[in-house]
Amino acid sequence: MDKKIDGQIYSQMIVGGASVLGSHSDEVDDLNVFPIPDGDTGTNMLQTIEGGAHVDGDEIDLGKESSKIAEAMLLNARGNSGVILSQFFAGIAKGLEGVHEADVDTLIEAFKSGVESAYKSVFKPTEGTILTVMREATQKASEMGAKTPAEFFDFFIKSAEESLIHTPDLLPVLKKAGVVDSGGAGLIYIVKGMKRALDGESFEKNKTEEKASELDLDAFDENSVLEFGYCTELLLRLQNAKTNIEAFEVSTIISYLETIGDSIVAVKNGSIVKIHVHTMTPDKVLSYCQQFGEFLKIKIENMSLQHNNTTLPSEDEELVTHIEKEMAPFGIVAVANGAGIKEAFLEMGANVIVDGGQSMNPSTEDFIRAFDEANAENILVFPNNSNIILAAQTAAQLYKKSNVRVVNSKTIGDGYASLSMLDTESGELEDIAQACEESMQGVLTAEISQCVRNAEFDEISVEIGDYIGFMGKNILSCAKKRLDATLKTIDQLNLKEHEICIIIKGEDSDDDECDQIERYIAKNYPRAEVFFIDGGQHVYSYIIVAE
Repeated sequence: MDKKIDGQIYSQMIVGGASVLGSHSDEVDDLNVFPIPDGDTGTNMLQTIEGGAHVDGDEIDLGKESSKIAEAMLLNARGNSGVILSQFFAGIAKGLEGVHEADVDTLIEAFKSGVESAYKSVFKPTEGTILTVMREATQKASEMGAKTPAEFFDFFIKSAEESLIHTPDLLPVLKKAGVVDSGGAGLIYIVKGMKRALDGESFEKNKTEEKASELDLDAFDENSVLEFGYCTELLLRLQNAKTNIEAFEVSTIISYLETIGDSIVAVKNGSIVKIHVHTMTPDKVLSYCQQFGEFLKIKIENMSLQHNNTTLPSEDEELVTHIEKEMAPFGIVAVANGAGIKEAFLEMGANVIVDGGQSMNPSTEDFIRAFDEANAENILVFPNNSNIILAAQTAAQLYKKSNVRVVNSKTIGDGYASLSMLDTESGELEDIAQACEESMQGVLTAEISQCVRNAEFDEISVEIGDYIGFMGKNILSCAKKRLDATLKTIDQLNLKEHEICIIIKGEDSDDDECDQIERYIAKNYPRAEVFFIDGGQHVYSYIIVAE
């Protein structure tokens, strides 16, 4: 195939990339280095590229289409791998600015721009990851004398596969686990799908179903009064018969929504308008918007039942949806999973809880919505997971309504310790954030979880079904019984040097077991004061925080 790539072809290639990755996302997830059920690289990358795959695809101009696709991917990016992937395609789009259609030389330069953008998105790039695979594949493929875009993709795939094989040589943790880098593997599936689409293969647009949160239907019974309104989300396709699509200004809809709701987000992308609003009258939203087009998707949720991005007012505060609130001086956004952990963070001052954690990474757009919910001049963000920090930072860079600072809390323990000592009296966001960072120093967080595959780490062999205690990527203990693994982990934390031990119980925890844990700490570490929190989190049976 020697034809150039235009916007429509490129859009079809993105759909192909999403489709092929979708067929292998579980396989990529299973390449997880750590032997617990937290592998989500394939899922994160899939949900990121699917954002780009659902752009119209009608624009012939390559520069314009690639820009729209990159923007959509950026908003849908989640997890470190997803954010890096979105930045790679953002760099490609930057390299295609002003290009109506690309020949092979233009495509090569765009890929180089993509690599540069991806590396810049990470504070300390690590080799042996997706970054290495995209860099080495781009460099080698660019030197192989490709005559057509199709030939360049063939060279890229071959070079990427060679690079992927060597990732364990660059990253010892991969070699120990006996796997190659999952992000690099995901990238190869995407590029293979793009090449197949370039060759003329047709793909259907699919959408990964997000994990549904379980609703507490008793939260709104026969005698309840609607206090908080409805979270209303729409995808509206503007119609030529109803409006001038080219001249249509999204501010028209925003101005109306401000009269009946708040937490408004409205973005126009071609002929599609994406709308989010909290309102008491979702019927009025539908009626008004339909005068400009027809709906592609509608989601209306009673906010008493919502679990994602929920703002819980204090007891003496009423949520007034028809009046725009004044911005508070400070707002706190925290990521948490499990009703008990969420409640604990809210009690410590968080205004907005973003539902997420290990294997449940929120997207860039989820954070942007949360920032709108916080409605504050200055916003502190606690990601509470190392795989969520990058998405939070990306959202903070995109958000212009407030000053947003991401606190690098890598665990629930980090976030808990920071919030428990939070003091905003100085009014200086950077100073407050720095104090939060300092308050995490010396805090140890260990998790207890069950192994999902055999592995060997630091001369510790684990088998499927074993329970392990670990801190970061370091395994502290391994045992057939969960209680034994928990007690061994506590010993490894050396509670003699800590005054407080907080144990956050997961959804599968056991009360009798907790009593035994408490007695063990009281006997062996009498100086440490023990607190239990019924966290209800997934993945981790217990989260142990030593302060």
